[in-house]
Amino acid sequence: MQSWYNFFVVLRIAIPQHQDFNLNLYPMNNRKNVIYIVIGVILLIVLMSLSSSMFYTIGPSERAIIFYKFGKGLDKDNVIEQGFHTKAPWNDLYVYSVNEMSSDENMDVLDKSGLSIHVDVTVRYSPMPEKIGYIQEKFTKNYVNVLVIPEVRSTVRQVMGRYTAEEIYSTKRAEVETAIRTETEKILQLNFVRAPAVLIRSILLPEQIKGAIENKLQQEQEALAYQFRLDKEKSEAERKRIAAEGESRANNIINNSLTNNLLKMRGIEATLELSKSPNAKVIVIGSGGDGMPLILGNN
Repeated sequence: MQSWYNFFVVLRIAIPQHQDFNLNLYPMNNRKNVIYIVIGVILLIVLMSLSSSMFYTIGPSERAIIFYKFGKGLDKDNVIEQGFHTKAPWNDLYVYSVNEMSSDENMDVLDKSGLSIHVDVTVRYSPMPEKIGYIQEKFTKNYVNVLVIPEVRSTVRQVMGRYTAEEIYSTKRAEVETAIRTETEKILQLNFVRAPAVLIRSILLPEQIKGAIENKLQQEQEALAYQFRLDKEKSEAERKRIAAEGESRANNIINNSLTNNLLKMRGIEATLELSKSPNAKVIVIGSGGDGMPLILGNN
């Protein structure tokens, strides 16, 4: 409407304002000039009104496809890259963001035992840039609400239904998260959407169940610590037993090897060594009960 208003304003200015204006009173050249001006103004207005539907720019994180109303319809395979482009004004343009986006979902699910659990999850996703035409054909630009979110919610319920609340809350949380991501990604990839992560932000259990699980975990930790101490004591006792057995075997070997003749020989050797000492001493030969020398001295 504004364009046509501008057109009439320009047209009013272009045509002489005299109340007795008559185009036939002007020379032929002047009449042609007026006609050309009017036609030029009309073309300018038409071009201005159609420019928004003829010229467009695709951003760095965007891709686009065109629907040809009077041609082959949706061109799924010709994905338009970033930059400045033109199109016929009667064709429709669909622009998609191909950035990685995220959506937060919260829901109530049932565990393996039928216990209600409140879960908050975040899914990160992005359309495959080269396949946005197929997404448009099957789901339209509302694919997030039609495809991504329903599949995430369904997968979360299915996976968590295979575990107990205790496993989801503590012992197997990472395993549950991995299973949700793997199964969600498998379904979404079949529909040309990537889902690199599905994260469990929080898990809310009834306070009574939560307290019981936390008490059990604490007792398990205490039991593990006690078992560790027992294992340590057992290891120490085993070490001492092995050391004692080794020492006993060594003593037996020594006892078996200490004959009278050997002892006498060792005694004689020791006597000879002591006799070489500068300290004052008295050596009595053969006075011992076993005939070994006795060495008497004040040092």
